[in-house]
Amino acid sequence: MTTATITPTAPIRFTTHSSLRRRLVLSTLTGAPLHISQIRAASLKPGLTPYEFSLLRLLDSLTNGTFIEISLTGTTLLYKPGLITGNSGRPLVHTIPENCPRGATYFLEVLALLAPFSKSAFSVTLKGGVITSATAEDYSVDTFRTALLPVYASFDVTRGIEVRTLARSSGPLGAGEVHFLHGHQVRLPRTLHLQNPGRVKRIRGVSYSTGVSAGNNARMIEVARGVLNRFIADVYVFSDVSKAQIVPTDYGKEGAVEKAAGNMKGRAGGKTKKTGVGFGISLVAETSLGTMYAADAFAGPAEAAEDVGKRAAVMLLEEIRIGGVVGRHGLMSVLVMMMMGVEGDVGRVVLGKEAVGEEFIAGVRDLKKVFGGEVAVRDGENDSLVVSVVGRGVGNVGRKVA
Repeated sequence: MTTATITPTAPIRFTTHSSLRRRLVLSTLTGAPLHISQIRAASLKPGLTPYEFSLLRLLDSLTNGTFIEISLTGTTLLYKPGLITGNSGRPLVHTIPENCPRGATYFLEVLALLAPFSKSAFSVTLKGGVITSATAEDYSVDTFRTALLPVYASFDVTRGIEVRTLARSSGPLGAGEVHFLHGHQVRLPRTLHLQNPGRVKRIRGVSYSTGVSAGNNARMIEVARGVLNRFIADVYVFSDVSKAQIVPTDYGKEGAVEKAAGNMKGRAGGKTKKTGVGFGISLVAETSLGTMYAADAFAGPAEAAEDVGKRAAVMLLEEIRIGGVVGRHGLMSVLVMMMMGVEGDVGRVVLGKEAVGEEFIAGVRDLKKVFGGEVAVRDGENDSLVVSVVGRGVGNVGRKVA
């Protein structure tokens, strides 16, 4: 009697911290191990950042059998993903570092891609340094809820999906709370064929103020509507006013996370401060065929509310001008879902030429290296590009029945 020898899969090798989050997601979806080296090797603070460590902890909590090995300097990472179980269907509370500069959507985008291919439903609450507003690198939770999640409906992922903003907070130090629910798991996503974006029929949005005057909302809405109403009459922006979060005076400082086990009075001797103060606006344009275009603007230092509203409206018009059946906010999510689809089926989407840039090219290269599949791009009509993706049939290995 002979026994079969199992040869371990060699890890896929990458260098630098560029696109670290995307590569971890692709690795988790496919089960391919990763080896990433030279992570900020030349920086004054080399290695992984606290929010990247937090992302690794979140992935570990949502999977079973994941192996993570990090060098002493944090500049080398070995990641061997396990099966996506969604914490076996139990609610999970994940605490983000209090000094995290990234928005909550940095983590929510990962959850949205993993949840359809989980063995069990997702119920994840993000607490700690949660920034619900837009940041320099991430869009707001409102845009994620109203513009990105509807994209998954094109792949027949529609039921049991909800994002609740339990506590709003703006940057640079957040203290909000967001609850992510996803109970629609699929075996394989539907093959996508979208080539006509349709015409914009309505614009919706959310104007939010945290710890500042509600008059900022009215001023942002008035200016934004003044720009958009010249093109379309159906514009409605909801106003959301909330209080600033009360946190200890040491919130966001080194070592504050370890003190979180104590109560508020014990942590800072009863001294507190307000955090997450600011205002911004999220706008989403929907076409007659379901295409979503989104824009976010958050107030900078001493920036007037009128300038924020106008900036958001102009950014939205720019997104509409670029066109395509997928807005830039959801482009990589769509490509990943298409690559996960039925093996051999070719999905096609039409994009505006300006939507294809360095980020798109880097993402396609990562898809090719991890999935082993190709993405074809050719010229389309009206200054557009047709992107074709051949499904690899990876799907949900934890659920054999759709």
